Formats: sequence, structure tokens, C-alpha cells
Amino acid sequence: MRGRRARVLVGLVIVMLMGTAVYLRLWTIDYTVSSADTELLRRQFDLANREAMDESAEWRLKYDKQVERVTTCTQELNKVKESFEKQVKDPANINQKIVMLQKENKALLESIKVLNQQLKAQKMKCSS
Repeated sequence: MRGRRARVLVGLVIVMLMGTAVYLRLWTIDYTVSSADTELLRRQFDLANREAMDESAEWRLKYDKQVERVTTCTQELNKVKESFEKQVKDPANINQKIVMLQKENKALLESIKVLNQQLKAQKMKCSS
């Protein structure tokens, strides 16, 4: 009986050692796969991170351009508003300009009449 127990015990130890060896072998295979997966995941993460940074920089550039355009438009609008307000505050100046332009217009019309008369006179000289 003692011999039979010893054989069972030795068999059990051998099976346990073989199971441990198989487990270790599977663990090392899984570990190498896990290491490769870890490296692959790290590379993919780095790539995704670089792409995200590039996209972020792209959007930041677009935002900066838009801010610059808005600032320029706002400044131009303020200049136009100020000049309009100055003109509205000084209606006498506008009336003076209108009167001056009307006088200028009359003078130009008179000079056109004189030039037309001179042109007719030259045509008469040429035809005769």
C-alpha cells in the first residue's frame, strides 16, 4: 500500500510539474504577445496623439486667422462709425460742401457750353 501511495504521489508531483511547465510556457507565449501588443498599442497611441496635435494646431491656426479678420473688420467698422458720427454732428459742414459742389457744377456746365460753342465754330470753319 505504501508503494502504491508513493507511486500516486510521484505521479501527482510529475503531473503538477508538467502542468506548471505548460502554464509557464503559455504565460511566456502570452507575455511575448502581450509585449508585442503593448508596443503596437504604444505606437498607435503615439500616432493618434501626433494626429490629434496636428489637428489641434490646424484648428488653432484657423481660429487665429478668424480672430485677426474679426479684429480688422471691427477696427474698420469703428473708423466708419466715427467718421459718420463726425459728419452727422456737423450738418453745417455738409451743407457747405453741397453748396460748393453746386457752384462747381454750375461752373463746369458753363465751361461745357463754351466748349460746345467752340466745337461748333471749329466744325463750321472745317465745313466751309
